[in-house]
Amino acid sequence: MSKALLIFLDGVGIGEKDESKNPFFSKGFRTFEDLFGGAPFLEEPVLRKGNKIIFPIDASLGIKGLPQSGTGQAAIFTGENAPALAGKHFGPFPHSTSIKIIKEKNIFTDLIKKGLRSFFANAYPQLFFDYVNSGKKRINVTALMALESGVGLRTIEDLQSGNALSNEITNYRWAEKLKEPVEIIEPAVAAERLINLSLKNDLTLFEFYLTDHLGHWRLKEEFEKIWSILDEFLLNLLSKLPQEITLLICSDHGNVEDLSVKSHTLNPALGIAAGANAEKLFNNIGSLTDIKNAILNLF
Repeated sequence: MSKALLIFLDGVGIGEKDESKNPFFSKGFRTFEDLFGGAPFLEEPVLRKGNKIIFPIDASLGIKGLPQSGTGQAAIFTGENAPALAGKHFGPFPHSTSIKIIKEKNIFTDLIKKGLRSFFANAYPQLFFDYVNSGKKRINVTALMALESGVGLRTIEDLQSGNALSNEITNYRWAEKLKEPVEIIEPAVAAERLINLSLKNDLTLFEFYLTDHLGHWRLKEEFEKIWSILDEFLLNLLSKLPQEITLLICSDHGNVEDLSVKSHTLNPALGIAAGANAEKLFNNIGSLTDIKNAILNLF
């Protein structure tokens, strides 16, 4: 049976071909340049190279205003139009109207019902578990669905053993800011670990949210480092993807592709499909609400 790997990048859209605002053009991005011959932009949002396809994903879902993470991510992982249910785009955490569907209709739960194994590859520090155990439940969509479905969250022990990835890929923030006893690894090593984890599970999810922070300029001093790490990670992952894994990279809304503003954008979200079933994903994903069923249909 084929395997599916879903990588969620927070706040990455397809924007204008403008070096004054779009870092995919001003700073470069080898993943796009080496594998596709260039970065996508609004006038040319679909790029193909072999079994790899870049394409736009509608994040507005018929609701006015700037798309937000809470409702956008709920739409991705439940297949429901969460902004429509809320009557607005909402974030960064789930809207009250989304919580029930996240708990009951998320992609992990649906795969478990089919007898398939889901795995959430992100490790969380003890600080997060202390926060949750204190009774505070204001957590993002991915963590909520992992806890509610029984898939669970990875710990520092998983990270140390190579059975998880840190949110920043190389562990450097864990080591330098949290002072945790973890090894700082290369992005290529992280990519290899994620591939190995994917081969052991039916669906593996990895979340990278620092792109949204870059778009909001919260991590301006770390921009070059984070940008380079993500680029090398994705380049290695896409270049070394085994035949039995179908990969989907998606986002919830635009942001980092337009650094002229610190807010989210109305641009389409980024989608990248790769592997044997890339064409199937491309043909079946037009908006955020299509992503869950497109992945389920791979099985």
